[in-house]
Amino acid sequence: MSILVFAEHDNSQLKADTLKTVAAAQAMGGEIHLLVAGHNCQAVADAASKVNGVAKVLVADNAAYEHQLAENVSLLVTELAADYDHIVATALTTGKNFMPRVAALLDVAQISDIIAVESSDTFVRPIYAGNAIATVQSLDSKKVITVRPTGFDAVATDGSAEVVALDKATDAGTSSHVNDELSVSERPDLGAAGVVISGGRGMQNGDNFKLLDGIADKLGAAIGASRAAVDAGFVPNDMQVGQTGKIVAPDLYIAVGISGAIQHLAGMKDSKVIVAINKDAEAPIFQVADYGLVADLFDALPELESKL
Repeated sequence: MSILVFAEHDNSQLKADTLKTVAAAQAMGGEIHLLVAGHNCQAVADAASKVNGVAKVLVADNAAYEHQLAENVSLLVTELAADYDHIVATALTTGKNFMPRVAALLDVAQISDIIAVESSDTFVRPIYAGNAIATVQSLDSKKVITVRPTGFDAVATDGSAEVVALDKATDAGTSSHVNDELSVSERPDLGAAGVVISGGRGMQNGDNFKLLDGIADKLGAAIGASRAAVDAGFVPNDMQVGQTGKIVAPDLYIAVGISGAIQHLAGMKDSKVIVAINKDAEAPIFQVADYGLVADLFDALPELESKL
């Protein structure tokens, strides 16, 4: 049995979540090949060759893959799929974008967002916004799977895989990259941070999110937000944690003024330690919190910052 794992990267660095996706692939059993599709991405290929458990790194270095457009990447992966039983990608923006196309082209059902592997054809995934967990078995000859990285521990980077250059270059010609509009922050990436502090509707306005800055600076934390805070226009949507935002599982998650709707809990309940600050003692967030403080956040935050 052979498994093709798509590597998440930005053409210069291999994303840490790929190491977790490889861990999921290892649990499926079989030889693992890692696909690096990009442009001027040799540094990524070198890093990929060191991922533990990977037998071969396939490198498709071409301008057609520079921005990993779904139309182009899906055709590349579908061409390669003939040699593999499992096609696996991380359930992040890129994987979620092209993998459904791969499944459609192969005429199989996609298994999305798995959090555990029971066997080579049986997987565990959350449903109903994480309110229930389903164990699903795939009878398709080829398994197309996306992996929720927070469900797995990263593999080591002490391997020495063979690197093979591919001469395949498929430009579907149906889409083009216009530009990137990216938020620039000196804080850690929200999805990879070891500590996350998030604000909710209780922050009352965007200016009050500055109350989180000092605590975040002292803890080396990323700053997130609930959907309610984003919808209210307090902060941009790339800060959103939850079912329709980023799924995070840091060592420490601090929820400030967040009631704890199921959609938010789905995005952070796998955090190692959860701290909640809310003046409503009945807020659902306290049901998942390891530590809860019933207090007005406008009193608690300055005091917390002063004592850190």
